[in-house]
Amino acid sequence: MTIVWALPLKFLCSLFRLTPNNYQNYLAFIFAIEEINRNPHLLPNISLGYEFHSFLYTHWRILENSFILLTGQHKTPNYMCRTESKCAAVLTELSWGTSAQIGPLMELYKFPQVTFGSFDPTLTDNGQYPSLHQVAPKDTYLPLAMVSLMVHFHWTWVGLLITEGHKGLQFLADIRAEMDTNRICVAFVKMLSTVAVSYMSAMKKHDILTADTISANVVVIYYDTDSANDVNYNIAQNLVTWKIWVSNSRWHADLTGREFILDPFHGLLVFAHHHEEISGFKSFVQAATPFKYPEDTYLFMYWFKNFDCSFSESDCTLKNCIPNASLAWLPPNRFDTVMSDRSYNIYNAVYAVAHALHEMVFEGVLAHPRRNAKLMMFFPWQLHRFLKNVQFNNRAGDTVNIDDRRKLDSQYNILNFWNFPEGLRLMAKLGTFSSHTSHGQKMTLSEDIIEWATGVTKTPRSVCSENCNPGFRKSPQEGKAPCCFDCTACPENEIANDSNVEQCAKCPDHQYANIQRNYCLEKTVTFLVYEEPLGKALAGAALSLSVLSAAVLGLFVKHRDIPIVKANNRALSYTLLISLTCCFLCSLLFIGRPNTASCILQQTTFAVVFTVAVSTVLAKTITVVLAFKATVPGKRMRQLLESGAPNSIIPICTLIQLTLCGVWMGTNPPYIDTDAHSEHGHIIIICNKGSLTAFYCVLGYLGSLALVSFTVAFLARNLPDTFNEAKFLTFSMLVFCSVWVTFLPVYHSSKGKAMVAMEIFSILASSAGLLGCIFVPKCYNILLRPENNSLPDLKGRTHSGRKKLS
Repeated sequence: MTIVWALPLKFLCSLFRLTPNNYQNYLAFIFAIEEINRNPHLLPNISLGYEFHSFLYTHWRILENSFILLTGQHKTPNYMCRTESKCAAVLTELSWGTSAQIGPLMELYKFPQVTFGSFDPTLTDNGQYPSLHQVAPKDTYLPLAMVSLMVHFHWTWVGLLITEGHKGLQFLADIRAEMDTNRICVAFVKMLSTVAVSYMSAMKKHDILTADTISANVVVIYYDTDSANDVNYNIAQNLVTWKIWVSNSRWHADLTGREFILDPFHGLLVFAHHHEEISGFKSFVQAATPFKYPEDTYLFMYWFKNFDCSFSESDCTLKNCIPNASLAWLPPNRFDTVMSDRSYNIYNAVYAVAHALHEMVFEGVLAHPRRNAKLMMFFPWQLHRFLKNVQFNNRAGDTVNIDDRRKLDSQYNILNFWNFPEGLRLMAKLGTFSSHTSHGQKMTLSEDIIEWATGVTKTPRSVCSENCNPGFRKSPQEGKAPCCFDCTACPENEIANDSNVEQCAKCPDHQYANIQRNYCLEKTVTFLVYEEPLGKALAGAALSLSVLSAAVLGLFVKHRDIPIVKANNRALSYTLLISLTCCFLCSLLFIGRPNTASCILQQTTFAVVFTVAVSTVLAKTITVVLAFKATVPGKRMRQLLESGAPNSIIPICTLIQLTLCGVWMGTNPPYIDTDAHSEHGHIIIICNKGSLTAFYCVLGYLGSLALVSFTVAFLARNLPDTFNEAKFLTFSMLVFCSVWVTFLPVYHSSKGKAMVAMEIFSILASSAGLLGCIFVPKCYNILLRPENNSLPDLKGRTHSGRKKLS
């Protein structure tokens, strides 16, 4: 339907508190109406009119203004005395508490209420508030945006200053959840009462600086519009200049006339809803004067206060003002020409109602005016359907819609409040945050232009505990938040290659931790080699002793016919010397890089040659006993001695040991292994024993032979015979047993190359004990006391000695 006549249509009413701080909202309201009335494509031939009601924050004043708006009179409720048309819709910035008061009253008349305050999820209940529509974008991602800023600057210890009310409590729950997800701790939470919550809150003093707030350098302030000035004033009075404030909207302290040298809000970081600038608004503000709008008392006040005007009481006009003065001349702390979030929402709210009316016109919902009528008539409830479905792009190109289900989550501009030089009060855009970015960085930020708080010269830190450097791990402090911790050095062979790690990482077996314990180094493969001093010493000792043993063997072979060699079964002496030489040489198998063959030969050779040596000692001991017994009349002992029966002990004992070794090699033989823990920074290649049971069976059998030999020799030590070596055999087996009894605990307590060296030392020491205790006295007699080697001389000296004794 096309309207061809031009009539004034008084459709819009505005209901909010007008103060010098939000006067821009009123100008945005007027600007939008005038712009729509000049637009030939929106509500053509129809002019929008308006009423403006300013109210105070008292229950009675709010209801009184609502009754005046609805009924046109002050006294009788629910009675329409006004003859002109009612308003088409009411634009308000009311908080939840106020909406709860006037909402039911508006609903009685099904009166459309369009709010331009911050989005409130609790007001989306169509059952409770069917006549209420919200213009502002959602704030769903505000907690995520603020936490993203904390993560960007590594702030992990942040205080929260929240105004009371359901929105504040919801924000507190949301931001704490986001902070927990990103491991950021809440240093403190201060709940500040508001006018909407407590009527006497304006008279209360909020203690911002307390003992529990000192440690946090960053504080998030979330507030509702009603409480902003209370919070600002108390922060300013406390001169909290060293804090970094992060807020949820661009706001200013009401500090007109209070010029603080140390401004507590310099460096404030603000998350403001992103919107493009509305073209023409600054020009409209610049042209707004009390001479253009003489009925505007606020403009009158601004001019009188700021432009040196004089007041004429005769005609109530301003005179002698600064020529061509404009609101744009005033500094931002007096009047800001940049459109705020509230002003932008008011602008969009006026346009939303205009578009809804436009749709009503073209659908024919508006009733034709009666003859000579000045106003078009319709029922207020008819506007709801059009308001709910309205969607349009404003002059800045932003999409605007009223339906909560289609409303997009807002994007945020990150602003920085500058007040230096003092009184400048500018908002510099640092970056943006967008929840719509599916990939990549949601937040962009230009750090080089940030002005921090007064007294802060570089990017501030806000942590409970300083970072733990690489090489240390975080150790929680009992009873405190996770962000409060001590730094503990990583244990041995564990590293932390990053800051603030909770657990140190263990180096792999082939690596080891450096001294600083911040990275792993490759271990050096090592083993007992001939080139190192220990290897040279052991190899030299083994070769020297083997040469000595061979030399003794040669000496015995050379003097094989003398009595001292013949008397103790020289064949057994030869066998013992050969086995001892092999014992010394078998220790060389333990030196050098192990391989499979050397690992097997180490244990089998050691077991067999030592069994031969010990069984030979046992045979020699039994030979001594039989030789003594053979002097007694009787044929049995002499026959055993002459038949060489004691010599059969050697093959029998050796065969048993070979059997044990065969079982060992057949079940779980020794193999090449690595020891990565015995020596720091080294991987030692060793021979693993394989079956420890078989290894200890071999050692146990060898020990049993040694114990039997020692026992027999000990019992025969005092037998009266010229060449009786039972005492030497006893002492040699005592040394042998002592070495191996000492070996076992030391062997088990040793690691790596020390364990191998201990085994070699035990082989050499025990073999040297047998060689020295048995053959050194014989060699002494052979080389240095040849007179003792003749049997008749020995007998003569013996008989002469007996005569003297008799």
